[in-house]
Amino acid sequence: MGIYDREYYRGEGSGFLGAIMGQGKVTLWLIIINALVFLLQFGWVDQNGRSPVTEYLQLSVPAIAHGQVWRLLTYAFLHASILHIVFNMWFLWMFGNELETMYSAKEFLGFYLIAAVFGGLVFLVAEYLTGIPGRVFPTVIGASGAVTAVIILYAIHFPYRPIYLFFLLPVPMWALAVFEVAVDSFVFLGGVQTTTAVAVHLGGAAFGFLYYKTGLRITNLVPDIRGWRDRLTRPRLRIYREERPRVAAPAPSKPSAAARDVDEHLEAQVDAVLEKVARYGQNSLTEHERQLLLRASEVYRKKRT
Repeated sequence: MGIYDREYYRGEGSGFLGAIMGQGKVTLWLIIINALVFLLQFGWVDQNGRSPVTEYLQLSVPAIAHGQVWRLLTYAFLHASILHIVFNMWFLWMFGNELETMYSAKEFLGFYLIAAVFGGLVFLVAEYLTGIPGRVFPTVIGASGAVTAVIILYAIHFPYRPIYLFFLLPVPMWALAVFEVAVDSFVFLGGVQTTTAVAVHLGGAAFGFLYYKTGLRITNLVPDIRGWRDRLTRPRLRIYREERPRVAAPAPSKPSAAARDVDEHLEAQVDAVLEKVARYGQNSLTEHERQLLLRASEVYRKKRT
């Protein structure tokens, strides 16, 4: 198997999805969709001053209990004010772009969407466990849960990268992540009255942490529909070959023990380097590791020929 046949080096493919999910484009498309929905929220208002878009897509506990499960995702594309959407999209752009490059566009998209759903589920569970019977459940809108998952995952990969608060004060990324989780935990556990759905934030943070620790890959959970369809539609060909006298083929020579040891050692080194690429991107490789990949690629290519 050649280097570029491995899973780490597979591209996003061609076609419509490949065109819109190139490097960095998923983050950009998420921001565009959030902006368009925000304009629709405040551009389409009924006679009572309410937005039908918000009413139909926001996270509502009673509505979900009645089967409107799409709200577990759609609430993450709604926002309450210009500052609300600006800060969420700013953080998404700062941290999501690099994570998308590291994990691939499809994987990052799956991570973001499932983080939003996970944050919504945590909010539902928290409301049922801590709510008072007969009270009116609050509704939730905002991408903060999914964005918090992005922040936590980014902080795990780059804990000491400086972030400039208010464009002036440099703080390490780990400190920003810890501060956000600590504040949300204090508000949630202390029962502090707030208009912020901190349970959604904590759900997103938990998902980002578990995603990294478990090594979960969303794209591995999705069946390869395209490959399955190609196998079904592939015509069955029969090849006619003229019968020829069989000639005993010479027994293949077995590689020496030394050659086998070299191959296994090279394979182990390549796997370690490719695992590093999958986690941190190609920019993290040293010159020695790049030369190792090139040398291994030549070895595999010669074996093929």
